[in-house]
Amino acid sequence: MKKYTLLVVVLLLGISNNIAQDYSVNLDYYLPSDVNYNPNIPTPKSSIGHQVGDWHITHDKLVQYMYTLASSSDRITIEDRGTTFEGRPLLLLTITSANNHLNIETIRQQHLELTQKEPSTTNINEMPIVVQQGFSIHGNEPSGSNAALAVAYYLAAAQGPAIDTLLNNTVILFDPSYNPDGLQRFAYWANTNKSKNINPDPNDREYDEVWPGGRTNHYWFDMNRDWLPVQLPESRARIATFHKWMPNILTDHHEMGTNSSFFFQPGIPSRTHPLTPQQNQDLTGEIGTYHATAFDKIGSFYYSKESFDDFYYGKGSTFPDINGSIGILFEQASSRGHAQESVNGILTFPFTIRNQFTAALSTLEAAVAMRQKILSYQQEFYQQAFKEAAKADAIVFGDEKDPSKAYHLAEILMRQNIQVHKIANDFTSKGKRYTKESSYAVPKNQRQHRLINAMFEKRTKFKDSLFYDVSAWTLPLAFNLDYNQDIPTDKVGEKITTLTKPGATAPKYSGYGYLMQWHDYYTPKALNMLLKKGIRAKVGMTPFTSQEQGV
Repeated sequence: MKKYTLLVVVLLLGISNNIAQDYSVNLDYYLPSDVNYNPNIPTPKSSIGHQVGDWHITHDKLVQYMYTLASSSDRITIEDRGTTFEGRPLLLLTITSANNHLNIETIRQQHLELTQKEPSTTNINEMPIVVQQGFSIHGNEPSGSNAALAVAYYLAAAQGPAIDTLLNNTVILFDPSYNPDGLQRFAYWANTNKSKNINPDPNDREYDEVWPGGRTNHYWFDMNRDWLPVQLPESRARIATFHKWMPNILTDHHEMGTNSSFFFQPGIPSRTHPLTPQQNQDLTGEIGTYHATAFDKIGSFYYSKESFDDFYYGKGSTFPDINGSIGILFEQASSRGHAQESVNGILTFPFTIRNQFTAALSTLEAAVAMRQKILSYQQEFYQQAFKEAAKADAIVFGDEKDPSKAYHLAEILMRQNIQVHKIANDFTSKGKRYTKESSYAVPKNQRQHRLINAMFEKRTKFKDSLFYDVSAWTLPLAFNLDYNQDIPTDKVGEKITTLTKPGATAPKYSGYGYLMQWHDYYTPKALNMLLKKGIRAKVGMTPFTSQEQGV
């Protein structure tokens, strides 16, 4: 009996000690120790009221600190690119040296010349590399956005030759929260259910987020599938930034299961889209050596090439690959709260933040070291694309009965910086009729030639039979549109600079009623407007004629 009593006491003491453990850390836990920091730059704690990792950052405090840094450092400018559905700002910080800021528009224009048909006259050896860093597109994968606090502080406050070299040779487009609404929703959950003495038991309420969770945006849309269709305000802001700058590297910080470690790309080689150049994957692998070295220094587990894929161009880590850039996915094992038991021991929230911080800095280190090589790759990517496009025909798509669908596809293409044209005249191709009022043409002889191929191709054969993500996304089929990829360029009309939504002609007055066919994209909206006005509507269940017109 005494043995059993002693065993119970020992177990209880172990649990009690586990619960009472303090998992908080100081800012030094994240930062390189061999660097001096400007004391005039506010630390995160001085602005948000707690150490990074003590609590899950709420989006309002994240915004507050980003503005604090921008007002304190000549290395940072900040812009508000719009709002989410819940009214939260979509911030972008541009971080580079003070001297680069004085010439930022010239730098941008010279950088864009690398993607043009005529070779750039700017010396690549003297050109900064452009890195777009984004965090926590899934709001309940919060270590990214929380790491953004420490990364932004480091870039603003670090002093010495190394940081000077970094900032002189890099323009960083810094998005601290890809998903403000989701991040806020998850921070509320984790902070509300945090105990004074943190309980790392996975069965604790803190680690069982209520549905629908913070992964998605306000309308429960997974924004990491929206880089191609660009339907959401958050997506439109970041895609506009991408095309404005055409960055060389784009990072996308995520989380995965608690019992894993840390993943960085390349993914499984056989699951790379065939339109992605092999050199892209080679450069991604070379960048990965910098991640490995950085993680070895801090003693964190990591891996690559064993999971995830680089196939669907609608993800943040793959979209850049068809645009002459290098997309990099980071996946950190998630604590899903403040500290949780895992097969590798207790996984703390600060530990996950430190890994994301480390990957963010190792990316920048690689960017500086590989700057000329990556800039040359971008230029070569577009030179090859123009050669492929030189003898290409055009694509036409449309729907005579539903021009609104065609309009919305054209809208997506133009958001992706793809040139869209009217058709020169009505014509029929392969039994399908295309009219000037309801159709659009896309000449393939343009800069975004490879992206056009990716959006319109039908791919039915694959090197690998397994996929982590989407394997087919032919966009005109998603809209149920007729389209033809082999249209001679003489069918292409004038270029569209401002897209105009198809309109409806108001019917003549009737003392009896009106008929409306149910085939336009906006027909349900029109019916709803009528019902809201108190107008009675009925449905015709069988075909009939009125005044000898078939309906």
